Amino acid sequence: MPFLDRTLRSAAFVCLNAVLTLLSMSLFSVAGYAMPADNAPTGPNSDPTYQALRNLTLSGESVSVTNLDLKRDAGTFHLHSGTVCFVAPVNGKVTGAVFSGDGNFVLDPPLGVERKSLNLLTKQSEFSERFEQLVLRFTDSTYDEIKKAGAPATGACDAGPLKDSQHTMRHKLKDNLDARILQDILGTQPGGLFVAFVHGKNYNGQELYVIDPHGVHIGFPVAPEEVEFMTYDENKYGCWAAFHLSQEYKDGTASGNQNNWWAAIDHQELDTQIEKNGNLTGKAVTSFSAASNGVRVVPFNLFHTLRVQSVTGGNGQPLAFIQEDKNDDAQFFVILPQPLAAGEKFTITTVYGGKEAVTNEGGDNYYPVARVNWYPNSGDNTFGNHATYDMKFHVPKGMKMAVTGTPTENNEKEGTSHWVSEAPQVVAGFNFGRFKVEEAKLTKPEYLVQSYANVDPPSWVRGAQQAANSDLPIEGGSHIGEEGVALGTMNTTVLNKKALAESELAVQIYTDYFGPSLFKQLEVTQQTADDYGQAWPGLVYLPITYFFDTTTRHSLINMIRHRCPSCFMHGDDPYGYFKVVAPHEVAHQWWGHTVSWGSYRDQWMSEGFADASASIYLQAVYSKEPQKVAAFWHDELQILTERNKDGFRAIDVGPLTMGYRLNNSRAGFDITRDLIYPKGAYVLHMIRMMMRDRQKGDQPFKEAMQDFVKTYAGKAATTEDFKAMIEKHMTPEMDLEGNHKMDWFFNEYVYGTQLPTYKLDSSFDIGADGDVILNLKVTESGVDDKFRMLVPVYLELAEGNIAFLGRARLSGNNFLEQKIPLKGLKTKPRRAVLNYYADVLASPN
Repeated sequence: MPFLDRTLRSAAFVCLNAVLTLLSMSLFSVAGYAMPADNAPTGPNSDPTYQALRNLTLSGESVSVTNLDLKRDAGTFHLHSGTVCFVAPVNGKVTGAVFSGDGNFVLDPPLGVERKSLNLLTKQSEFSERFEQLVLRFTDSTYDEIKKAGAPATGACDAGPLKDSQHTMRHKLKDNLDARILQDILGTQPGGLFVAFVHGKNYNGQELYVIDPHGVHIGFPVAPEEVEFMTYDENKYGCWAAFHLSQEYKDGTASGNQNNWWAAIDHQELDTQIEKNGNLTGKAVTSFSAASNGVRVVPFNLFHTLRVQSVTGGNGQPLAFIQEDKNDDAQFFVILPQPLAAGEKFTITTVYGGKEAVTNEGGDNYYPVARVNWYPNSGDNTFGNHATYDMKFHVPKGMKMAVTGTPTENNEKEGTSHWVSEAPQVVAGFNFGRFKVEEAKLTKPEYLVQSYANVDPPSWVRGAQQAANSDLPIEGGSHIGEEGVALGTMNTTVLNKKALAESELAVQIYTDYFGPSLFKQLEVTQQTADDYGQAWPGLVYLPITYFFDTTTRHSLINMIRHRCPSCFMHGDDPYGYFKVVAPHEVAHQWWGHTVSWGSYRDQWMSEGFADASASIYLQAVYSKEPQKVAAFWHDELQILTERNKDGFRAIDVGPLTMGYRLNNSRAGFDITRDLIYPKGAYVLHMIRMMMRDRQKGDQPFKEAMQDFVKTYAGKAATTEDFKAMIEKHMTPEMDLEGNHKMDWFFNEYVYGTQLPTYKLDSSFDIGADGDVILNLKVTESGVDDKFRMLVPVYLELAEGNIAFLGRARLSGNNFLEQKIPLKGLKTKPRRAVLNYYADVLASPN
C-alpha cells in the first residue's frame, strides 16, 4: 500500500485506498473579499474565498517577456519570448498565470540517484523539455518576479490553457488545487506553493512540476518531500523525479521524518454504524494540533462516497468545509474560525455517511473497502501520524467484530461494541461477519491470538460452486463435466485452527527475534478478497483462498481457468505465497505498526522486513527441510531478476528508497512490488548473516533488532535511522572501510542498484600432515570499483553436513585466491559453496 500490503505478486493488485473525492455545491465568485471569522459561512464549499478560487479566470493583466529565467529549486523555466497573462486576484493575491510563446524547462535534481533514474526513464542525458504553453499556479513570489521582468502587453489572452489545467486537476488527477491554494491565502505565513502545467513535446503536453513546502500531495503524493516532476497522460504516466528542497540537502535537514504537514491528529473518538446493506454512518470527534504557525485550513482523508453532513468546533460552532463531488477532486478540508499557532490544539466533530465504504458480500460476509479512510484521517500523512482511538460500533445483530484495539464491550447479540487503542497507532480498522472464532492465550509473550473465519461463503464463492455443478461454460469454454471439477462445501472454518497456529507461532518467533510489539492481542480474520493480505495494528486480513484446503483451491483455479479463460485467478501457490502470507502479515505488527516508516522512501523496511521475518518463520517451521527455505530465497531472487513484459528487471529500475513511485508506464506497474518486498527482505537477511556468529548464532542480530524496535516503538523510523542502529551493533568484520560505518553496504544495496556476480573455483589436496588443504578462488564481477562485500564460504562435508568456513573480503571486479589448511580435517569435503544460505544478493549463475 502504498501502505497496502499485497504479498501476492500480480498485475491485478487492487488499491483499496480509493482516491478521495467529494461533492460540489453551487458556485459564486467573490474575488478579493474575505469574510470576517466571526461571520464565517458554514457548510460545504461555502467559503467565499474558496468560491473565488474555484471560479478563477484571467484578469486581463498581461506582460511580454524576453529571456526570462524562472528558477524554482532544481527546475528552471526559460521563457525565451512570449506573453504572460495573469489570473484575477483573490484576497488581493494573484495566484496564477498563463504563458504563451517559446520556452523550455530544464530539470537537474540535487541527488545523483534521482538524476540517474530520470535519465533511465526519460532516455535523456539531460532533461530539457520545449513548450509553447505553460500554466502556473502559485502562492510564492512568481507574480512579482514575472511582472518586474516583463513589459506591459496588449491583446487578448487565451483562457483555454487555464481551463484545461482546472479540468485536469478536478476530473483527471482529482486533486483539489483550489483548496490547497486556499490554505496559503487564509494562513498567516507566506505561501511557497508553485505548480507548473508544462505543455511539452514528449508527454502529450501533460507534465506537472510541483514545489510545496508542506510536502507534495498533488498527483503522486511524495510528502514530506517538497519537489516532484510527473506526467499524467494515461499512456505515459509516472513520477519521474522527487526530492526535498535542494537547500535542505545542503544544510542537512532533509529527512523522511520531516514534520512539514499541516496538523497532527492526537485522538479520535469514533461512533460508527454499519447497516446490513453496508451503508456506513459515523460521527468523529477529532483532536489535533497545528504543526506550523498560521494553520487555518486543515486537510483530512475521508473515503470519497462518505458525504459530510456537518462539521462543528469544540464549542458546537458550525464550521465551513470543502467537499466536492465524489467523482471529482476529492479532498475533505475544514476551515477553522481562526488560524492556529504551532502546537495549538483544536477539536472538530464531523458527521458523515454513505455507501460503498463497506460492502455486503453475501452470506454475512462484509468487505471493508475504505480501510484507511472510513473516518476522517490525517490526509497524506497517515502513516507518520500516531494517535489514540476510542471507538464504538453498531453493526447488524449476530455479527462478530474484530477491531484494532482492546474491547471494553462486545455484545454480539445486539451488534454493539466499544474498543480503545492499546497504544498510539497510525490507523484504525475493523472486520466483521458471522465469524467462528478460535483463540489461544500465550504466556511467553503474554498475548491473545484469535482467528476468525466466516461460517458461510460469500456470493462469489457460491457462484463458483453453482458453476461447478452446472454444465454450461462461463465464457466460450468447454462443459465443466469434461474436467470433473468438484468444489464441495468450500467451508473456510475448517482451516481456522491452521491460521491460529501459524499466527501463534509467528508471534512467539518474532518476539524472540525483535522483542515485544506494542500490542498484546492479534485478531487474524478472513476477508472475501482472494488475492492479498493486509495488516493493521492488532488486526490481520487474510485472503479467503488461504482458508481453502489445497485440493479445493486447486479445483477452484482449474474450474475458473477452464470455464473463463479471460478471468483472472492466481496459481495454486505462486512463489510459496500461501506458506508465508500469514507470517508475513503477522510480522507487520512489528514492521509498519510498532515501528512505522518515515516516508515512502522508508516503506521498503515495512514490506521487506516482513518478508525477511517470514523467512525466519519458515526456517523455524522447516528446520529439517532446508530446501523449503532455500526455495523462498530462490523465488525472491527470481522476482527481482526476471524481466517483466516491458523488458525491465525490478532490481535495475531504481533503488529501494524510491519505493512505490517507481511504478510508471515505462517500467511497468508491478515493478515496485517486485522490488521492495524481495530486495528489502534480502537486505535484512544479509545483515543477519553478516552478524551471525559461530558461538552466538543469531544473538547479535537479535540484539540489534530488539534495540531498533525498542528505540522506535510508536515512532516513524527512516532508512538512515536503521542504518545508524546497524552501525551501533555492527561486528568488527563488517567494518570494511575502517570507519565504523555501513555506508559501503547501504550505498550498494539500499541506495544503489548493483547486482554482483560471483564465481567459485576450488579443489582439495591432502597436506604432509594429512590435513585437507582447500585451494580457493572467489571472483566478483559486474560491479563498480567501489563495490565491497563479505562473501561467505561453506563446506559440504563428506557426511553431508554444512560447515561455515569464513567470509571472503572482495572489492570491485576482482578475485581472492588462497590456500587454506583445514586443520584436523582428514577427509576431503564434497565441495566448497558460496552463499549456501542465500547470504548475499547476487546474480544467479
